[in-house]
Amino acid sequence: MTLVPSGEQFEIACGAHRATIVEVGGGIRSYEVDSRPVLDPYDLHEMCDGAHGEPLVPWPNRLADGQYRFAGNEYQVALTEPARRNAIHGLLRWWLWRAREHEPDRVVVGTRLYPLQGYPFALDVAIAYELTDAGLQVRTSVTNIGDHACPFGSGHHPYLSPGTGPLDDCELRFEAQTRIVTDERQIPSGREPVAATRLDFKDGRRIGALEIDDAFTGLARDGAGRATVTLTGPDGVAVELWADASYEVIQLYTGHTLEPGRRRLGLAAEPMTCPANALQSGEGLIRIEPGETVASVWGVGMR
Repeated sequence: MTLVPSGEQFEIACGAHRATIVEVGGGIRSYEVDSRPVLDPYDLHEMCDGAHGEPLVPWPNRLADGQYRFAGNEYQVALTEPARRNAIHGLLRWWLWRAREHEPDRVVVGTRLYPLQGYPFALDVAIAYELTDAGLQVRTSVTNIGDHACPFGSGHHPYLSPGTGPLDDCELRFEAQTRIVTDERQIPSGREPVAATRLDFKDGRRIGALEIDDAFTGLARDGAGRATVTLTGPDGVAVELWADASYEVIQLYTGHTLEPGRRRLGLAAEPMTCPANALQSGEGLIRIEPGETVASVWGVGMR
């Protein structure tokens, strides 16, 4: 028997839409419409690379030195990005998630985070992935099942697919007021306006050779409170990600630092409830009381 690194595969479908959610990490391994990828996939027989499709819980992005203070106590988590002395993308990326519900067009995967060194809090996490004719909707619900309030943030790490061509030839449309400036460790160090800079994609333009690994806030939203990122591939197909108002930040990443064979095959568009280092800075951090549940919703589709 050949080992599948991402564990059990939970397949869902609706018409021409097909998606595969995985046991290891609880993320999205693939999503396509009429065999055209909407999200850049990773192979069944490979480990997830670059956090492709993974949920980021209980914090997204980076935590400097893996250290933070909460309710008067100091905590230290393991450094999972040791070269930069950071802890990155939370604690559940390699956790096993079980299918709590599984229907033809919908699966709910869940896991429990029990108290551990550096994060002595207890969370029940459930993510509902549902396909409709409009696309894939993802709802993350997190409940504090412990006896004490806990600090929390979350995100997701899908890569929008250019389809048949390179990312360089894609057009990106995305509107935000502010870029979060970071230092050499990619820890926030300031803010700057986006307008009229190299990262101003309000009116849509070709990405070209531009390397992007930046977080944005002050997101433009529609009447439903949704922020959007639209990537139009060389084939003329547009992939659009939306995120509800609970996601205050969107990080864009052109995948230029991945392994050579995987670089620039998709644009990471990461909805996040808070910026990097929020456990330490407190910016955008959510405090979940015992028994309380918080939820966030994002989605992606093709047009």
